[in-house]
Amino acid sequence: MAAEIVNPRSDSSTDQDGGAEPLDSFDPVFALHRGGKMAVQATVPVRDKDDLSLAYTPGVARVCTAIAEQPELVNDYTWKSSVVAVVTDGTAVLGLGDIGPQASLPVMEGKAILFKQFGGVDAVPIALDCTDVDDIVETVVRLAPSFGGVNLEDISAPRCFEIERRLQERLDIPVFHDDQHGTAVVTLAALRNAARLSRREIGQLRAVISGAGAAGVAIAKMLVEAGIGDVAVADRKGVVSADREDLTPVKRELAGFTNKAGITGSLEKALAGADVFIGVSGGTVPEEAVASMAEGAFVFAMANPNPEVHPDVAHKYAAVVATGRSDFPNQINNVLAFPGIFAGALQVRATRITEGMKIAAAEALAAVVGDDLAADYVIPSPFDERVAPAVTAAVAAAARAEGVARR
Repeated sequence: MAAEIVNPRSDSSTDQDGGAEPLDSFDPVFALHRGGKMAVQATVPVRDKDDLSLAYTPGVARVCTAIAEQPELVNDYTWKSSVVAVVTDGTAVLGLGDIGPQASLPVMEGKAILFKQFGGVDAVPIALDCTDVDDIVETVVRLAPSFGGVNLEDISAPRCFEIERRLQERLDIPVFHDDQHGTAVVTLAALRNAARLSRREIGQLRAVISGAGAAGVAIAKMLVEAGIGDVAVADRKGVVSADREDLTPVKRELAGFTNKAGITGSLEKALAGADVFIGVSGGTVPEEAVASMAEGAFVFAMANPNPEVHPDVAHKYAAVVATGRSDFPNQINNVLAFPGIFAGALQVRATRITEGMKIAAAEALAAVVGDDLAADYVIPSPFDERVAPAVTAAVAAAARAEGVARR
């Protein structure tokens, strides 16, 4: 059984109440979404009674008995080892905020078809009608026997950190919060290539991140893991520094491994002389602050739809500019990472996704650019067919090297 990328929508020209024309009569977005964006398709035929007796009773009982006696066989004789649960509570959906589980479903369906389209991984959207950390953790733990991995999606910070950590502790399958780690992997890949273009090493760079939520914290951790010279993270109140008394536990931990220079005060102050700006917060960075950055700086302004620094402004001062938008070069898009990361983890039936696997994914993604490296091409397109195989292979190899692979 597999998730098929089809749209089984009705062609009806009236709404359910027989009243005014539906939205999709004049809006192509609604037209595409009518009836949903995905369906389930069988991978075996059921044409006659012989097929039925094999696919269902009585034949299926033999498979059930074998799995009961040898539980690991579930990975060979069901779709478990190739399917991911895309789990949300609808509290941090795109730029829309807390819109609830039902309103989040179009995004979760979209995520599921991206898994299939770009990584060959089946995925099932699961929108939970609860926001309590304990409730979410217990619900996902109970659902886990049906899946080979769990992708957490659009769950607000700081709850997302605890939910991911507790699920990783409880489950023996990969649990991955894409809003954190997918963004971090693609950012690191782009930064590696920007550094290569400028003939510098990552260890020579000082970065400033605007945003101390899920993505900002994960990017900071990955940059430190990758050997960044220094990185400071700013929230709404300024740079996250050890002297602040208003820090949450997550930000207190963040202050402990970032900001070696001991910068305090505003984001604008931190940007003076910085080599890299990474925006995952929204808002607007004043042009004069961008102008104060070091010569040959990199500006990755990734807020959607309005980047923290408009590319036209960034290009006045920066050597490399990236955004989260598809209508500008160098799009930092999570779809470059999560399909291949899960495909690689599932391929070797990894018990978890390690930091080494994420770093390997970033390195493989950066390597796809190769000799075509240019200021407007430091990260490949999501439609580059080399991306998913490269990331998949690198992640699988890293899982084996780190001892978390089961085959």
